[in-house]
Amino acid sequence: MKNNVQIHFLGASGTVTGSKFLLQAFEKNILIDCGMFQGLKELREMNWNKFAFPPGKIDLILLTHGHLDHTGALPRLIKEGFKGQIIGTSPTLSIAEIILTDSAKIQQEDAERANEEHYSHHEPALPLYDEKDVAQTVSLFKTVKPEEWFEVSEHIKYRFRPNGHILGSTYIELEIGKKIFVFSGDIGQDEDSLLNPPLKPQRADFLFLESTYGDRLHPDEDPDIILKTAIETTLEQQGILIIPSFAVERLQTLMYRIYKLRDRNLIPKIPLYIDSPMGNEVLTVFSRFMSWHKLSHDEFKRMKKCFKVITQYKDTWNTIEDPSPKVVIAGSGMVTGGRVLTYLRFFIEDPKTIILLTGFQAEGTRGRQLLEGLPEVKIFGKYLQVKAAVESINSLSAHADQNGLLNWISGIENVPERIFLIHGEKKAADVLRVKIRDRYNWKPEIPHLGQVVTVSV
Repeated sequence: MKNNVQIHFLGASGTVTGSKFLLQAFEKNILIDCGMFQGLKELREMNWNKFAFPPGKIDLILLTHGHLDHTGALPRLIKEGFKGQIIGTSPTLSIAEIILTDSAKIQQEDAERANEEHYSHHEPALPLYDEKDVAQTVSLFKTVKPEEWFEVSEHIKYRFRPNGHILGSTYIELEIGKKIFVFSGDIGQDEDSLLNPPLKPQRADFLFLESTYGDRLHPDEDPDIILKTAIETTLEQQGILIIPSFAVERLQTLMYRIYKLRDRNLIPKIPLYIDSPMGNEVLTVFSRFMSWHKLSHDEFKRMKKCFKVITQYKDTWNTIEDPSPKVVIAGSGMVTGGRVLTYLRFFIEDPKTIILLTGFQAEGTRGRQLLEGLPEVKIFGKYLQVKAAVESINSLSAHADQNGLLNWISGIENVPERIFLIHGEKKAADVLRVKIRDRYNWKPEIPHLGQVVTVSV
């Protein structure tokens, strides 16, 4: 008699956010990722919903990487009763702790501001979770080494394999019964400034493949030229260049590229600021896990010396009040929160300001609104006119594009029984579905949120 595995698609299904996939197999319940929904209001509101499966019955959680859309719901899950282990690589868990702590702080600050200024529909406005909840979450963390197999039970084992997305990121292989389940996580680019190329799976009976950029190719552009031009223009017009950035990987990549431009005397001398407390902490993680990236200790130190790293909020205000031209890299990458909002609040209505977007902008975020040219955006409850120039670099994405995704699955030697396209907006997933069908003669599916699929092992 065959054994069955039930797969619950609890997030990142028909959407690019909120990654959560539950496997029920051989009397074990395993959750792959536990992400927060971001972007559209209807998605964000789902973060407040009761978890679709009893958290107390989940045995363990495996994390592909530390980003908020893969870890951000962990504290809520624990508040609802989860008591098992949360497992990932050392850099992943270090980054997850930083990101969750930052998320809790931002939520607490936003709730306090909303209550003070009375712009929330909720009375009182409350955070989704607080720093105490995060501390309880971190107490359940357990690190494992990549490439080693670990047993859950007689019939289930797993391993993590680097996939080049961010520091510590991996895809996950689970051997359940006699079948291999592969969860891609978010796959990085083959030619990344800081990270080694993603490893490829050789077998996948059931493949769960991200499709973030499934409908597009990264543009044939030179990000260094875009950065150089934006910096030169900022100096010429005595303005400010604001670069909203993800604190993990993107910020370090931008630092590295600007450092190399300055090191080769290709950009003028201009003050360079990093204003991202979380990004600063991630820099520390980079220094702790040197084997996970390409930089040497010496080059890492030289790169950091090029920038003034802001650690105190009062220095944010000093930087804002200083009228001299400058470059500020600040979180968050999709302009959904963080220090970048403080800068935009004061500079977005100034035509001498350049806003340089450097990554994927999910539907419903301020970053997407800016990218699409909306004439005004809402910041801290007030609508502000967008008079700043908005530019973008699209080739620095930490995600593989369509060709990268097709290349990543090219090493799979068998024909997967089923392929599920996840972590992508519907159009992106559907275009990738057709491409995979045409190239490999495989038949991918696009699961919907809340769907439960049963397979035999």
